[in-house]
Amino acid sequence: MSRAAERASVVAVLSAMALVVLDGGLVNVALPTIGASLGVPPSAAILTVSAYQTALVIGLLPCAHLAERFGYRRLFTGGLALFSIASILCAAAPSLPVLVTARAVQGLGGAAIMALGIALLRFALGQDRLGAAIAWNALTVALCAAAGPILGALILAIAPWPWLFLAKLPASVLALAAARALPEVAPTRRSVDGPAIMLHGASAALILVAAEAARSRPTLAALLGGAAVAAGWLLFRRERTREAPVWPLDLLALRPLRISALASICCFTGQSAGMLALPFYLQLGLGQSVLGAGLVMTCWPLTVAVAAPFANRLAARFGSAALCAAGGAVLASGLLLSALWPPQGTITPLVIGAALSGLGFGLFQVPNNRILFLSAPPERSAAAGGLQGSARLIGQTLGALIMGLLFASASSMTAPRIGLAVGALFAVAAALASAAEIPRPWRRRAPAGRLLVQGADT
Repeated sequence: MSRAAERASVVAVLSAMALVVLDGGLVNVALPTIGASLGVPPSAAILTVSAYQTALVIGLLPCAHLAERFGYRRLFTGGLALFSIASILCAAAPSLPVLVTARAVQGLGGAAIMALGIALLRFALGQDRLGAAIAWNALTVALCAAAGPILGALILAIAPWPWLFLAKLPASVLALAAARALPEVAPTRRSVDGPAIMLHGASAALILVAAEAARSRPTLAALLGGAAVAAGWLLFRRERTREAPVWPLDLLALRPLRISALASICCFTGQSAGMLALPFYLQLGLGQSVLGAGLVMTCWPLTVAVAAPFANRLAARFGSAALCAAGGAVLASGLLLSALWPPQGTITPLVIGAALSGLGFGLFQVPNNRILFLSAPPERSAAAGGLQGSARLIGQTLGALIMGLLFASASSMTAPRIGLAVGALFAVAAALASAAEIPRPWRRRAPAGRLLVQGADT
């Protein structure tokens, strides 16, 4: 590809990723406004978020599967177009059911973007520059995560809530125009496994509904969980002998990739629990205002953004697995500092804790994704992208579930501190899993220029 086409490919992928990440921050801050405008209680307005997240979780692996049949660029561009059209439908929604439906469609479009973005950059830039592309993506995600709530508040200050969805359309147009430069990746699959997609969707949906019901209706949650396990078992039996299954069992058979996915789930669980617990601790434990808590929380994504550009260089020098282990340890230290600090004290240590957490997460995320993608064969890049996105969302869902259970069983003062400590334990687990892949002097090393299994560095 020419340099111009490479730059356009980067613009297309990062712009699309920014849309998906910004969407969450914009809508979350507007839930009370949306609920009041549509005449529904806050508990119902939350459906606009859960519908989007559910569609993302369900759609990631099927989108990767479909891309192997119809082409990466076609699915990515189709997902981006679907996301943009759904944004217009969200803005025009006259009622909550219409808005929830449009948000679910948005989630499906976002799933295609998340599953295929880095995979397309792998073919556009080449394997040697994939690590840099992952760092750019992490930087974009971190900055958009920090800017989302602020931009949402600014838009609501001057315009009604539908503009939260319309304001992103110029970025959608830019991404769609730049997507014409994305490389064509030849399909590797002749047919679509419809039954496998249906079983995957049923299993994922049942797990998410069971997680929501666990706090108030444990019996129903257990029944739904059992049904999810049954659907998953049927899918496993169907997929285990297939060459390129919807559930990437072939990729999980590779030790570096399997360890990377497990560590990612643990790290995102810790990160999610910490980011949900810390605002409650700041406001309920230390009596901080919403603005004060927001300023402390902003330190988290900002330090992720600072760490991301350097993480790829550090991974190339010290090894991806070693940097993942260090990042998990730093994240754990930040969460533990926040959990153990006395609530009567100054908030300065909590600012440091949030900054350490962001720094650790930034150091972990880039090399972890580097291992995951470089461990997968190029023809299974879409499946690796789907797996990476699934690990992220599984971890975030587990973190939210843990905090929900803690708030249901402990006081509003105690639950956040326990949640921060639990998040630290998951971060330690991510660090230990990554450390298991650090190359040892007595292990056989790969020839020069070949992929190293321990840490997946080139």
